[in-house]
Amino acid sequence: MTAANQFNLNFKQYLQTSRVKGVAIPAGLQELLLAVADTCSTLSHEVAQGALIGLLGSAGSGNVQGEVQQKLDIIANDLLIEGVQGCKSLAGLASEEMELPVEVHGTGDYLLLFDPLDGSSNIDVNVSIGTIFSILKKQDPSTPLQTSDFLLSGRHQVAAGYVVYGPQTTMALTLGDGVVMFTLNKVTGDFVLIKDSVEIAHSTKEFAINMSNMRHWAEPVRRYVEECLAGASGERDKDFNMRWIASMVADVHRVLSRGGIFMYPWDQREPHKPGKLRLMYEANPMSFLVEQAGGASTNGEHLIMDLVPTDLHERVSVMLGSKEEIERLQHYHSQA
Repeated sequence: MTAANQFNLNFKQYLQTSRVKGVAIPAGLQELLLAVADTCSTLSHEVAQGALIGLLGSAGSGNVQGEVQQKLDIIANDLLIEGVQGCKSLAGLASEEMELPVEVHGTGDYLLLFDPLDGSSNIDVNVSIGTIFSILKKQDPSTPLQTSDFLLSGRHQVAAGYVVYGPQTTMALTLGDGVVMFTLNKVTGDFVLIKDSVEIAHSTKEFAINMSNMRHWAEPVRRYVEECLAGASGERDKDFNMRWIASMVADVHRVLSRGGIFMYPWDQREPHKPGKLRLMYEANPMSFLVEQAGGASTNGEHLIMDLVPTDLHERVSVMLGSKEEIERLQHYHSQA
């Protein structure tokens, strides 16, 4: 992706001047992306205020996943719905927090899916959290909106990204032609381009996983992690560092920023579930970003972007990051 005077551009200017594989970004997609970015700018302010405006703690309710909602989960969800409702290019939206899709005022053909506040268990301890989004195209714009419109593989995504609310508020975005990053200027409220052509190194010495669950993993994942732990004295002939933030958006941001691998694998405590993370709201958009940055993403047996969902809230095992490590994990799964 190219744009004139790249590193002096705010997000709107970037979208207006960029070319994706030589083609200008459609006006309708620009409209939707700007609405998402503006809403995330507002949400960044809300997150930063936290206890000062009474936003910390549980909301005392549960979402469609059966998980306890935090106050900021509900606020983020409502802000995003309100923020994009005016987009004429939008045909419908779906949220991790709601059971069914939401019809919108627009008459376009874009579909928005989002996890409004990923890592919300970290809100009260002031650890980085974020918003993840994915944009599809409705296959038949002339028909009424229905759940099946969203059930497309990750290969159908026209855009995906996340916004991480950390020491800086940073957005990563792909439109299918590489990955770019922007940081929020909190004085102007604009996201400003900071990095173009993000690339993940093919090999790494860093992995992210919740080690406390090791006894519950399938054998291929245990084998991989045990080799990493063995370090230079083991089969890998190099020492690894382990990182785990328990916020997917923050862990993936680290992978995009300095390489590595992130894993949230199948767990035998819930053998009927293929994984913990949501395919449509988390795994697909993050896999799109990682692939566009030269990495790979798998559930062990298949590339995540090739999976065709059968349910709006389908779960999946996720392993993504540096390509050599993902290929090794896939090989171990094929042997098991």
